[in-house]
Amino acid sequence: MLGGELAAVRCDLEDFAAEMFEPFARADQRRWGGVYLRGLLLDGGRKSVEPMAARLGEDGNRQALAHFVTSSPWDAAHVRARLAWRMQPVIKPTALIIDDTGFLKDGDASACVTRQYTGTAGKVTNCQAGVSLHLASNGASAAVNWRLFLPGSWDPASPKADPAKVARRARCAIPAEVGHVEKWQLALDMIDETRSWGIEVPQLIADGGYGDTA
Repeated sequence: MLGGELAAVRCDLEDFAAEMFEPFARADQRRWGGVYLRGLLLDGGRKSVEPMAARLGEDGNRQALAHFVTSSPWDAAHVRARLAWRMQPVIKPTALIIDDTGFLKDGDASACVTRQYTGTAGKVTNCQAGVSLHLASNGASAAVNWRLFLPGSWDPASPKADPAKVARRARCAIPAEVGHVEKWQLALDMIDETRSWGIEVPQLIADGGYGDTA
């Protein structure tokens, strides 16, 4: 019985992945996109490529997964839009929720990492920060749009630019045109993009940091 249930879950996940990655031009991108998605949904604390590859069994090709994540060009907006379209009829959202999350880091190699306040730790600490937009109702929610926050220290045009961090932009594959944008502006951009997908929700919920710029 358990084997049958697992097979059904895998089949549903493969159908979901095929739908999410259908716009990708190449078959190998669609395949490894599906494998990467399955790796994200498997049990396990770390979601970086190497530990995911170890959990993926016969699909655990670390080199192919790393290439998909770092070197294989694809438009994330297409995936986010398809996720939103898939989630809207399931959640029946009555509100959009804007939030930001800190991803704690020990080192300084990750893109956009710096010392900054995050509610994840409740203090100023070394982390990345991401802003997310969620479709939400009383019964469920799903993040369907998100942005990585680029601090001023990573922006060569900012008075707060840190030469060491700016020098790491190329290694982190940050495009030259991407600069520091305040979190509230990232939130507005995501609201506009989500509406452009045909999703209209009459209510927006956010904490005071966003409310101050209402």
